[in-house]
Amino acid sequence: MTTLADRPNTALIVIDVQNGVVDGALGRDAVVANIHALVEKARGEGVPVVWVQHSDEELQEGSEAWKYVPELVRRESEALVHKSYGDSFEGTNLEDVLARAGVGRLVVAGAETDACIRSTIHGAFTRGYDVTLVGDAHTAGDKTAWGAPPVESVIAHTNLYWQYQDAPGRTAAVTPAMDVDFKG
Repeated sequence: MTTLADRPNTALIVIDVQNGVVDGALGRDAVVANIHALVEKARGEGVPVVWVQHSDEELQEGSEAWKYVPELVRRESEALVHKSYGDSFEGTNLEDVLARAGVGRLVVAGAETDACIRSTIHGAFTRGYDVTLVGDAHTAGDKTAWGAPPVESVIAHTNLYWQYQDAPGRTAAVTPAMDVDFKG
């Protein structure tokens, strides 16, 4: 139902599951396990997996903090998008990667819920994509010291409001990892 013409395919977008991002994040191991299962399912169904990797002053390219967690291994044939902004589309080639694959629907997982995940799902939606957020495959670190709500609340709120997101010709959904349907 995407508003993007001739883009019937779905892609799994894995955002910033890097050592320095998810170290100490809420439910890190369970979230990474859910993402691993999604990656394997996508691969098994021939669905493109697109890896997004952030770099900045704290996540210097090539550093241990910048690397993806060891449980998730990108295949050489899978796209890797480097970014330096919250929205995975800003200043990157993500749109080109998705257009070449005929993708109009995104299934999104990764980190951090309150930053790059939110920015990317909104960015995708406003660009015409259908967007499914995998409700138990995104996480964040604790930012309560800076006045943010507890991480559990950030995740719950994001899952709550995203399932009610609405716009002409596009769909938004929240689905548990075990119920993700890449063909639907």
